[in-house]
Amino acid sequence: MTTRGVLYVHSAPRALCPHVEWAVAGVLGVRVTLDWIRQPAAPGTWRSELSWQGQAGTASKLASALRGWHLLRFEVTSEPCATAEGERYSSTPGLGIFHAVTGIHGDILIPEDRLRAALARAGRGETELDAEIAKLLGKPWDDELEPFRHAGEGAPVRWLHQVV
Repeated sequence: MTTRGVLYVHSAPRALCPHVEWAVAGVLGVRVTLDWIRQPAAPGTWRSELSWQGQAGTASKLASALRGWHLLRFEVTSEPCATAEGERYSSTPGLGIFHAVTGIHGDILIPEDRLRAALARAGRGETELDAEIAKLLGKPWDDELEPFRHAGEGAPVRWLHQVV
């Protein structure tokens, strides 16, 4: 079963750009040449977007291939399909990676065990419930990435299909 998604590279140092392309090509199984443009939210960095089509699970493979690279900010999304929910991965150098399952309308779906754990931590006084919910929704990642998202409006998008 195939799905579609988008890789947003919000900021990458110039020296890292070819490595991002190689990593993405390794996941998709096709040659990848991204259209890099300057990222005004972080001078000296570049941004790009890539729309892709591939098997369910491709978003997690892309996120795994890119995670942990110093100074790289990115997001990967995939749409739900007949065999899988949608997904969203967000990554920043300071926060690491965030993963959420998304429904057909793009809403984040939080499993009940994660909600119960958040309630338990708040009930024990370890944290505030609103802070726990914010983390479950990816708010810290959204807050950090929002200036980079805004700076990318109007950027060109290229479609690639995974070789099956």
